[in-house]
Amino acid sequence: MISSRYATLVAVLLSLALIPTIIHSYLNLAIDNSATTKAIKADLGEFTSVPTRRNPDWGTDTFGCTDWFERTYKDKQGNTARLFVGRAYDHKRLYHHPELALSYGGDLRSNGQTVLSGIPINLLHHGSRPNIAAYALFYDGRFIDAPIVHQIKNSIRLLVSPEKPMTLFYISEDNLDNQKTFEKTLSAKVLTEAIKSFLAQQPVKER
Repeated sequence: MISSRYATLVAVLLSLALIPTIIHSYLNLAIDNSATTKAIKADLGEFTSVPTRRNPDWGTDTFGCTDWFERTYKDKQGNTARLFVGRAYDHKRLYHHPELALSYGGDLRSNGQTVLSGIPINLLHHGSRPNIAAYALFYDGRFIDAPIVHQIKNSIRLLVSPEKPMTLFYISEDNLDNQKTFEKTLSAKVLTEAIKSFLAQQPVKER
């Protein structure tokens, strides 16, 4: 039995513990800054696209996305790269090995990071075939280079503040020339243009 002299302290602690529950479970507070993947143009410069044949609910079922698309972009030489962009409030579902869903069976492995136009890009490559993938993560006005560290550092703040969506930009390309650096690939060019198109939205409070 707890002594009555601790009753006030216990009440305060219980009240503090209820704050995240009220915010996220009862009030269901979330910030949607009106940014949308639909603002990314179907044609990005010289690159044209067609939508892939994913089920309309695939992005929601797989990543919890509230907003997403997947397109195949083509250059004038006929080379293709597949671009997925999705936004979700469950950040881990986006950053935790997105290649397992987006390049299923592709046997892609981490190839470290590079910086593309100031943006940290996670690189993936196939163990035996010239296939690559790359992705970037955008949250609250900046690109995230270490999502796990980011989420740990922000865990307390996230408990007591409205949720904000994270955006995943993921691109993959098959049958790539092994002599090309990532910066010179179709994937890098399409990814850069897609991100520019996304950030150009007005108003975008995350910027």
